Amino acid sequence: MALSTSGQRRFLARTTRLVGLSFVGASFITLLLDIPTDLDVLAAALPLFAVMATGFTVVGRTRSLPWTATILVTGVATILLLSLDALGGGADSTSTAALLLGSAALPSLVICNLDSLARIVTVATGAALVVVTTVLTTVRAVPWLESLLSVVVGWSILTGVTVWLSVSISRALDRISRLGRAHLAERQATETEAQRRQGARLLHDTVLATLTLLAHSGVGVRPDALRAQAAEDARLLRQLRLGGTPMPRSSGAYTLEATETSDLGHTLESVKQRFDRMGLTVSWHGAGRLLLPSDVLDAFLLSLAECLENVRRHSGVSNAEVTITQDDTTVRAMVTDTGVGFDLDQVDSARLGLAESVVARIREVGGRTRLFSAPGSGTTVVLEVPKA
Repeated sequence: MALSTSGQRRFLARTTRLVGLSFVGASFITLLLDIPTDLDVLAAALPLFAVMATGFTVVGRTRSLPWTATILVTGVATILLLSLDALGGGADSTSTAALLLGSAALPSLVICNLDSLARIVTVATGAALVVVTTVLTTVRAVPWLESLLSVVVGWSILTGVTVWLSVSISRALDRISRLGRAHLAERQATETEAQRRQGARLLHDTVLATLTLLAHSGVGVRPDALRAQAAEDARLLRQLRLGGTPMPRSSGAYTLEATETSDLGHTLESVKQRFDRMGLTVSWHGAGRLLLPSDVLDAFLLSLAECLENVRRHSGVSNAEVTITQDDTTVRAMVTDTGVGFDLDQVDSARLGLAESVVARIREVGGRTRLFSAPGSGTTVVLEVPKA
């Protein structure tokens, strides 16, 4: 809220500067358009106009109360000067210039000075002096009632505009604050949902896969490999129970230490060795060493490993082909098996292994997944992820 109040004050100060400089300039131009025969009034008033212009510039940046008082005093002095007969004052042009100062330029100081007692007293005192001075010094050229109404209306309008602006800005800032809180709550909910989905993926890719092996008595998997995998899953569960957020190092292995980039060749070898232990022979083709950002690499490897896990569990064959290619912007992996295949139209799109562990993972890092299969014709999955 302090930052919002500061922004509101800066806006009001800049508005004061804009209005004040505009009408000080208009007042001076009025004198220039009808230069009196005796130029003494113009020469005498020029320094005073310069002081007011400087004051409005400073107030627009700092809201300086001393400069506010200086502008008011200088303005009153300028109005008095424009009425002096000895300098050629009192003409229509000088009276108009005085009215512009008294009814528009000087009242603009109200805009940024209604937020404290000292500022209100300063401006109110100045307003009283300006009203009296302007009416008395323009009476020869303008009827006193017209002059009085002009000045009073000017001060009243700018006071009303200031109150309206302050209330409107406060309401806008309040709405922005509420929107900010709503956005924060939505972001926290999104992060919570992302963490939930990440936990579900971790469990699906590790613990559930191991439990499936145990349910089938570990057929096709060496006992030592099954024990090693179970131990790794137990460590993962302990980290989750203690509130950790494990990050994937390779499929079936997680670490709490994040990395910026990783050597894809080495992690692919880890995936290959894991599935060798599980009884699936994977033949690798194409690029073997690539560098990817850590989040993209994690999604790429975990999705690739899930595709191989589906081959091991559902294809009915014990081998798979993985071909990895790349161009300037994209890394692709094509996982192919010659197994039983399936009808794509019969696949439940809500299945966690397909929807979350493959498609959603790749999509979240800006990639895409394509799936080709038919009963009796094997299955091919193409994973594509961006390099940056």
